[in-house]
Amino acid sequence: MSVTAPATACLVCDSALEILADWEVGEIVACDSCGQEHEVVEKSDATVRVELAPEVEEDWGE
Repeated sequence: MSVTAPATACLVCDSALEILADWEVGEIVACDSCGQEHEVVEKSDATVRVELAPEVEEDWGE
């Protein structure tokens, strides 16, 4: 479980997100403090950028 740096902060509660080396672009990760889901939108060797994950809506078969 290796961690990359620098840390990325939760976009809701500003707590540090534990960034794992195996995160991939498009992956959904949750904040350990508040539970808010974030989507990894960019990843390089030095940084990870996240945005709030899109809400999934039911289509009820329509």
